[in-house]
Amino acid sequence: MKNFLDDNFVLETPTAENLYHKYSKHLPIIDYHCHLDPKMIAEDYQFDNLGEIWLAGDHYKWRAMRANGIAEKYITGKETSDWEKYEKWAETIPYTMRNPLYHWTHLELKTAFGIDTILKPETAREIFEECTAKLKTKEYSARNLMKRYNVEAVCTTDDPTDSLEHHQALLNDGFEVKVLPTWRPDKLMAVENPQEFRQYVEKLAAVSGVSISNYADLLSALRKRHDYFASLGCKLSDHGMAHFFSDSYTDVEIKQIFEKIYSGKELTADEAGKFKSAILFEGAVMDWEKGWVQQFHFGVVRNNSSRLYKQYGPDAGCDSIADYSQALSMIRFFDRLDAIGKLTKTILYNLNPRDNDLIATMIGNYQDGSVAGKMQFGSGWWFLDQKDGMEAQMRSLSNQGLLSRFVGMLTDSRSFLSYPRHEYFRRILCNLLGNDVEKGFLPASEIEFIGKMAGDISYNNAKNFFNF
Repeated sequence: MKNFLDDNFVLETPTAENLYHKYSKHLPIIDYHCHLDPKMIAEDYQFDNLGEIWLAGDHYKWRAMRANGIAEKYITGKETSDWEKYEKWAETIPYTMRNPLYHWTHLELKTAFGIDTILKPETAREIFEECTAKLKTKEYSARNLMKRYNVEAVCTTDDPTDSLEHHQALLNDGFEVKVLPTWRPDKLMAVENPQEFRQYVEKLAAVSGVSISNYADLLSALRKRHDYFASLGCKLSDHGMAHFFSDSYTDVEIKQIFEKIYSGKELTADEAGKFKSAILFEGAVMDWEKGWVQQFHFGVVRNNSSRLYKQYGPDAGCDSIADYSQALSMIRFFDRLDAIGKLTKTILYNLNPRDNDLIATMIGNYQDGSVAGKMQFGSGWWFLDQKDGMEAQMRSLSNQGLLSRFVGMLTDSRSFLSYPRHEYFRRILCNLLGNDVEKGFLPASEIEFIGKMAGDISYNNAKNFFNF
């Protein structure tokens, strides 16, 4: 029987242990997609207590607490203290066994605070006090937590209208960890509410200095902001969508659709689809012009509880896997770009596991020999960000493409304690490879190359792919 969370946690064979400890464990972290607040990094935020750093904005934990019968006031309520929320989380954690939250929670305690104690109601107070005392020291500020985990670069998620003042401040400070913005223009595709759309366009006009009265002006303003993001080191775009948009349209149609919604009139479903398709395409061309990597997160249906949406708003932890048909719209989108030579490096993240082989085969259609792994099947995302989900993603990629060219893991997190997810991924990766060697599926004579492969997927591939 193995001990929980020992040095060989997840590693089932001697070869897996060797791969992890020799080739992967000590490599730096490139967290190329996260939701950290750049202001907190720029100001080197000091957390007040363990409850704050663990539970503020963490919808993974919120979902588990609700499932455990915890009242909402202890989850998102403003009337309860950080300690009261944390106490309810400690009450919940024993019931999360076999949920990745159980592993993540104890990995974070061990790697950040050196605590091996199992969290449960009986140990909650001592763990809270020990961690809180450390969080109040300079060694546990936002920046120092990043350095503690050997983070080399992070890419935040930013709206085109964001000032990026905190990224500029970090550049001026010379902070040794690269903190780069990521272009996320989702709000420009939110055309269901004409009033909100016009307000957003007016905000875009103000920050870009471009007066917007027609579709051409809109593209000019977007391009100006795109250039500004690039000036501060941006190398990636990101798009969160239920599914791809690749409807046929004419320039005249898009001009008329913009005029219609900008004047306050609601669009038909057909018009909305055409407009979103145009925006997605134009943005992809801009990314290609700058050599950026474009990311697409798709397959989610959001804000499914009207009760909690009214009470809390979006991002309350009420999202689910969607079952949209993805293949044909993706083919139309990527083929249009590929046919005119304007398809940039791309990462696809699906949320529905039924689409694993679909994505693994889709990326093979548009590899063009210009870059190794130009089209990427992204790591298991959100509900798939767990051992089974990550293994399934890597198996599909292995079967249909080149696992060796995979750019590996990211946190997709708002928390400064989420970096052990990279360790978790690396252990799972090395276990997968090590077990194949032990079973004779891979040659033991090639262990040096297999070790290099583990290191490449853990770090080197991402560093080269994003030109960090």
